[in-house]
Amino acid sequence: MKDEAAGRGPRRDLARQAAFRTGLTAESRAAAFLTGHGYAIAARRFKSPVGEIDIVARRGRELVFVEVKARARLDDAALSLTPRQQRRIVAAAEAWLADHPDDGTCDIRFDVILVGRDGRARHIAAAFDASA
Repeated sequence: MKDEAAGRGPRRDLARQAAFRTGLTAESRAAAFLTGHGYAIAARRFKSPVGEIDIVARRGRELVFVEVKARARLDDAALSLTPRQQRRIVAAAEAWLADHPDDGTCDIRFDVILVGRDGRARHIAAAFDASA
């Protein structure tokens, strides 16, 4: 009982697993959406010591770092991206560029794809910039 009262335990584990699966499904939908709009997926779930990027995609000279947000309603998903998360995404993008120096010549953008419970996706290009 003590673990459950502290926010840990079987119920918490099940909720985390469900949230993880929801996130993976949303990322797959977002990747399919991007592919359908002419983007090539360079990476999914890129992890660095300073943060994670859900999707790195390319189209022509564009290199796009994409954050995927899934919520029951698209408006709630849009409101869930915090300035702190934006800073971590920018830091992770800098780590990507350090690992992939040829990408430094690309036009870089930070996008968000919102995914609703009904599977609808909304792509917000240039949702924030590196000064976040």
